[in-house]
Amino acid sequence: MSENPAKGKVLISEPFLNDPNFKRTIILLTEHCEEGSIGFVLNKPTDYLIHEVIEEFPEFDSVVYYGGPVQLNTLQFIYKGENIIDGSIEIMPGLYWGGSFDILKTLITSGTAAPEDFRFFLGYSGWTDGQIDDELEINSWIVADTSIENIFSVEPDKLWRETLKGMGKKFAILASFPENPSVN
Repeated sequence: MSENPAKGKVLISEPFLNDPNFKRTIILLTEHCEEGSIGFVLNKPTDYLIHEVIEEFPEFDSVVYYGGPVQLNTLQFIYKGENIIDGSIEIMPGLYWGGSFDILKTLITSGTAAPEDFRFFLGYSGWTDGQIDDELEINSWIVADTSIENIFSVEPDKLWRETLKGMGKKFAILASFPENPSVN
């Protein structure tokens, strides 16, 4: 049985979801309330590092991810650790969303921020009030718990399949469902 959506949970797309923005994705929910929900796709890295996307950003070997189809001209970040950046929102213990880019630049320049502790996202995934519930009713998503280790996986291309496999037999079957069943 799928969980209820909440901040800090993930949405795992069903294998039959054909929306190209969300096909075989895992989305971390960073906000879920009466007004709606916001999240970031965890398994669609781009070919760019953060300092290649933002002018005058210190060199930092952290990959930028496609966060979702909403406001692709915005850049947001999540990070793990104890060092709380002003303006951040706690998603779960040890995991934060956003904060001051100026403070982040200072941490990078001083060498106190590690690239592997950050995920940067172009755009985000957003839902209006009740929209996720409607999508859950038509089996577009599976809601699950996650760990900071999964969120910062060094193999994001395997995250969708591995997460489903780790959820038990019923979900392992979904994980092995071919991407294009008509080819088989």
